[in-house]
Amino acid sequence: MKDFTKVRERVERLNIIDDTFFQKIAEDIGFCEEMISTVMNEKAKVVQVIPQSSIKNLQGRSVIVDALCEKEDGSFVNVEVQKSNNDNHLKRVRYNASCITANIADPGTKFEKVPDLTMIYISNFDIFDGNRIIYHVDRTIRETHTSADNGLEEIYINTKVDDGSELAELMRIYKDVNAYNYDKFPHTSKRKAHFKKTEKGVENMCDIVEEYANDVAKDYAKKVAKKMLRDGIASQKVVSLLETLTPEEVEHLAEQVKREDSEKKE
Repeated sequence: MKDFTKVRERVERLNIIDDTFFQKIAEDIGFCEEMISTVMNEKAKVVQVIPQSSIKNLQGRSVIVDALCEKEDGSFVNVEVQKSNNDNHLKRVRYNASCITANIADPGTKFEKVPDLTMIYISNFDIFDGNRIIYHVDRTIRETHTSADNGLEEIYINTKVDDGSELAELMRIYKDVNAYNYDKFPHTSKRKAHFKKTEKGVENMCDIVEEYANDVAKDYAKKVAKKMLRDGIASQKVVSLLETLTPEEVEHLAEQVKREDSEKKE
């Protein structure tokens, strides 16, 4: 049994906006319904939630979606939280939406039957610098200024702007480790408290954090290994220096390096 006090210290700084925390909290349908209803200003009925789902495109590249929700009407809502402002967020949403659409539409489905998809992107910075808490990106015809709805909706939210709305109050719970509102957002507050204040929840959260940290360390070790291999260091030496990688993994990386370098020369 782990020391509960030490375990609590490891997770007390996590917010809902953090991937590792959101991964667990979004497993609850009530939490997702509460969030989607507030964002979309309608009563949402979610029948299924797939947190941290790995979706592949035709080239086999995986994209991890934080919480993919299927609604009662057959439409889907994908929710992603983002803390780092080091990417092209609009293209990221576009790419993820295309992968999700290809996976939720059955092969042979007529295009008119492709499910509607809403992409909700929650960040702790104002993507558009418009001093708004929420942005709806719509498709319009340039010449006529009329809507051209293709079933994809993009909604961008941030925790930076506080406009006094219910959405701002919900975002306060997302970004402030000590914020709860059991009257307005009971599912969110209870779910957050479970992983913050109960021994079982904190233990579960700590396991997730450790697993995530190990994955990050592994990815970093692979990047270092590829650089060492390009510098001419033998595979056996790389294995001895980077104990987190197996000989098989290093050999696989060596093949990758050869293939990538060969493609660059062509």
